[in-house]
Amino acid sequence: MTIDCEIRRSVDVLRTARVQQLEGIFDVPLARRSERVWHHKLILPESWNIGVIVGPSGSGKSTLARQAFGAQMVDKWNWPTDQSILDGFPPGMGIRDITGLLCSVGFSSPPSWVRPFAALSNGEQFRVNLARTLAELPELAVVDEFTSVVDRTAARIGSAAVARAVRRRNQKFVAVTCHYDVLDWLEPDWVYEPHTQKLRVASCELLVKTEPATSNQQLATPPRRSLRRPPIDLEIVRVHSSAWKIFKPHHYLSGDLHLSAKCFVALFENQPAAFVAALPFPHPIRPGWREHRCVCLPDFQGVGIGNAISEFVAGLFVDLGKPYFSTTSHPAMIRHRARSPLWKLIRSPSLGRRHRGIGHKWNSGTERLTAGFEYVGRPLTVIRSSL
Repeated sequence: MTIDCEIRRSVDVLRTARVQQLEGIFDVPLARRSERVWHHKLILPESWNIGVIVGPSGSGKSTLARQAFGAQMVDKWNWPTDQSILDGFPPGMGIRDITGLLCSVGFSSPPSWVRPFAALSNGEQFRVNLARTLAELPELAVVDEFTSVVDRTAARIGSAAVARAVRRRNQKFVAVTCHYDVLDWLEPDWVYEPHTQKLRVASCELLVKTEPATSNQQLATPPRRSLRRPPIDLEIVRVHSSAWKIFKPHHYLSGDLHLSAKCFVALFENQPAAFVAALPFPHPIRPGWREHRCVCLPDFQGVGIGNAISEFVAGLFVDLGKPYFSTTSHPAMIRHRARSPLWKLIRSPSLGRRHRGIGHKWNSGTERLTAGFEYVGRPLTVIRSSL
C-alpha cells in the first residue's frame, strides 16, 4: 500500500490594523494569503494490522490522515441519549458479538454496559468509542486524537487492549496521536512522523529513539511484530476487606463482600488495578477454597490483569494443599478459562438451578449462565506476578 499525496492549505489574510502593526513590528512579509504545503509519500508494508501517525500539534497528522484515509477516519460517534450503549452498535450485531467486542477492548463491566454513553467516565467512553469503531469499520479504522482524553496509565493499558483486539479480529487500525508513550503498547507495524517525514517499519530497534531523518525513509521489513510492549509488572498484596469499596461499583454481580473473605489487590505502578477475595469451602470429601469476588478496574481491563490475579491467588491457596474452585458468568472469563491449561472445567455453562458441581451449591434462584472451574495450575509461593 502506497500513500502519495500533496496537501495544500491556505486562507485569506484580512489585513486589519493589528495585522499591519504585526507586520511592521516583526518584519512579517506582506501577504494576502497564508499557505502551508505538505508532501508525503509512504510505502507501507504489504501485510499489517496497526499503524500510527504521531507527532506534535500542528505537524499535519490529522490533515494527512483525512487526506489518505478519507471516510475511514473517525472523530466521534452519535450515541443514543436515553438508551444504553448497547443500543448504539450496528443493528445487525447480536448481543454476544457486542459484549465480546466490548470485553476485547478492555471494557468488561456489565453494570456500565446498560448506561447511556454520557453517563460513562472519559476512560469508559474512550473504550466504547473504540469498540464501536471496530464494529462500524471492520476493514480499516482510523482514530484521530487517540488517547488524548484519558490519563496516561489508562492510555497505555487501553492501547495494549486495542492492539490485542485488532490483531485477533485481523483488522487494520491507524492511531493518530501526539503521544509517543502509546507506541510500545500498541506494538505498531509501522509508524510515520509527518514533521520529520520519516516512516519506520517495526524492527528490533526502538521506533522513537533514533535521530530524525531529513527525508522519508523506510527500513527493510523485518519479521513482523519484533517490537514488544513493556511487561505489565504487578505487585499482589494481602489487604483489608475495606479495600473492596474501590472495586465494588464495578462488579457485575452483587456488591456484597463476605466478612470472612481473604482479600488481595494487584497494584500496577502503585495504583490499585484488580481485586480478588476467596472464601473457605467446607466439603466432606474435598474441603478447599473458592473465589468469592474478582474485579478489575475499567482503566486496567483488556490485558489479562483480572485473570492474572485470579490465577495467582488460586496458586497461593493450592500451595496450602487445598483445591481451589471458581464459578463465573462473565463471558470473557469463561472463554479464558476454557482455553487455559491452568483451569479444569467441572460444570459447563448452564443455568445454576439445573446443575450442581463440586465446590458449588445449588442455587435455585440463578437465571444466568454460569460455569464452574477448578484451578489445576502449579502452586505459587512468591507474591509477585508479571504479564
